Order: sequence, then C-alpha cells, then structure tokens
Amino acid sequence: MKRLLGHSGYINDVKFSSNGQQLVSSSNDKTIGIWDVRSGKRTHKLELHFGSAIKAQFSPDGSFIVSGSTGRAIHIRDVATGTEIQMLGGYSSLLMDVKYFLNGQAIVSCSKDKTLRLWDVQLGVEIQRLEGHSDAVTRVDISVDNSIIASSSYDNTIRLWTHL
Repeated sequence: MKRLLGHSGYINDVKFSSNGQQLVSSSNDKTIGIWDVRSGKRTHKLELHFGSAIKAQFSPDGSFIVSGSTGRAIHIRDVATGTEIQMLGGYSSLLMDVKYFLNGQAIVSCSKDKTLRLWDVQLGVEIQRLEGHSDAVTRVDISVDNSIIASSSYDNTIRLWTHL
C-alpha cells in the first residue's frame, strides 16, 4: 500500500490515466495533483485561481487534464508542463462533473444550473446545451462509442441523451 500525501484540503476526486501510470487528484485546497503511480510521488501541483477543484480527468491520450472547479469554470491543462490551455466558463451555479469524450475532441460538463454542456476542446466553445432535468445535474458519463450521454440529477432521474 502507498499513501500519497500533498493536499492540504479534502480530496474530491481521483482518476487514473488510460495507461494506468499516472493519477490525477482534485482538492478543496484549490489544487490538482498529478501523481506517478509507481513511485507515489506528485509530479505536478496545479494551482486554481478561483475555487476548489471538484473533478479532474485525463484526456484519452493522457496529454491533457480537464477539471471543474467551484469557481464555475472548466480548466484544460497540458500534463507535461501544467500550463493552462483553456478556461471555459459561463455557469451560473456550481459545476458538478466533467468528462472527456473518448475521441478526446469534446468534453461534457454538468452543473447545479440543471444543464449539461458539450464543449469543443480545440475551439474552446460550447457546442450544445442539454436541458431537461428539473434540479441539479450531479454526474455525467459517456458511452464507449460516444453516442449516448447519461446524466443523474437531484430530481431523482437518470436521463440518456443522444447528442448532435
């Protein structure tokens, strides 16, 4: 067993990279950690300017990290340098979850504002907004073939969305 130390606040999420060699963590201490699984050492500490890090995930190829924050923004960072590539915003409420599509070209996010949003990663723009839940959307996931988005909500429903 390894114990990974470095965050000074609650840890909200952990996710492995697709090759299993790295781990990303998001914390209330306004940081995202990138960890080498084999050594247990943190290789990067990424600071957020606004809010706590809620969720974080590697891109399918492991080159980027997408994260959501209580600052109502999505951050996309380069794994090798830690440099922020994009910041996507426009939320009126807390961001709850964010996921990469398996092709790495888009992400989906959800919020307490009752919406899901699809984003083009290259252009950094919202390409579609999905509405239908009557309360906060808490989690999202994407089918393996990228054709269906599943969402869960405080309205006691799960919805399946076909997009674009």
